[in-house]
Amino acid sequence: MILIAHISDLHVGAPNFKEDILLEAIRQINNLKPDVTVISGDLTDNGYYLEFLQAAEYLKDLRGPHIFVPGNHDARHVGNETFEEVFTYRKGTFTLDDLTIIGLDSSEPDLDYGKIGRSQQIWMEEELEKASRRNHRTVIALHHHIIPVPKTGRERNVLADAGDVLQSIINGAADLVISGHKHVPHAWRVEDTFFVTAGTVSSLKLRGKDINSYNTYYITDDSIRIVLNEVQGESRELASRSI
Repeated sequence: MILIAHISDLHVGAPNFKEDILLEAIRQINNLKPDVTVISGDLTDNGYYLEFLQAAEYLKDLRGPHIFVPGNHDARHVGNETFEEVFTYRKGTFTLDDLTIIGLDSSEPDLDYGKIGRSQQIWMEEELEKASRRNHRTVIALHHHIIPVPKTGRERNVLADAGDVLQSIINGAADLVISGHKHVPHAWRVEDTFFVTAGTVSSLKLRGKDINSYNTYYITDDSIRIVLNEVQGESRELASRSI
């Protein structure tokens, strides 16, 4: 079994950022001993260099391999350049046993909406094809959601090229697509692909009665199980299926 931890939307530097909640989430994740942790954007609130350094200071305590992809807040104030300097990872492929994780950059400098773009989409299609030839399970990680998320109000920030990217993902038979951005955890299933959004791990910009959370994914040869973990609450299954 492969265990993936997924945190998103830290918003370090924001007035409503809660350091104690982030540190508790990191402690919990370390206790779970995941094979890899994915951080899916909005590590900072304004894309300032000092915010990136502070986020990196917190996340250095996260054990095991990490994958970082940027969010729209990270791309503010030339943060798209700073992100690469501090975290060194922006777009790329991570392999572990029979699993391939494909990281995408959906951010646009100083804009809230997201876009993958044709060249990155083609690259993603090629990576999905390589993983299929190796008989790997595939996970795609990005910041912006591809399918609108319930209970998040008027839709404004879905990927500008969501339809084309969605078709490529379904054609490429990805097992799991994980994102953040809306601060609301949810799971959709389209054909044989799960599309899962994470809540915010440490910002108090929460909707309704939601509390800070992160996701974990349990992947075996014949199943995927998606669990929502409330940092100061309970854990519950969001979705699961046999492969």
